[in-house]
Amino acid sequence: MCIGVPVQIVESGEFMSLCRGLNGDEQVNMMLIGQQPVGSWVLNFLGSAREVLSEEDAQNINKAIEGLSAIMNGEQNVDIE
Repeated sequence: MCIGVPVQIVESGEFMSLCRGLNGDEQVNMMLIGQQPVGSWVLNFLGSAREVLSEEDAQNINKAIEGLSAIMNGEQNVDIE
């Protein structure tokens, strides 16, 4: 399944930035949205930042991804709110 995952910029670069998210650290191409300051949240899809996110939106998306993963792993009592 290919979905966008929120990542936070750890080291900002003009074309590539080091980002940290649910999948650990990774280099993300910034050419579609431009260079962003350290601490910014972006939506990473297949190695490219697609949009800048608010911290609240990033947290909500991460919660949804974690909930989906829990459901797919057969966990009971998953909070889907």
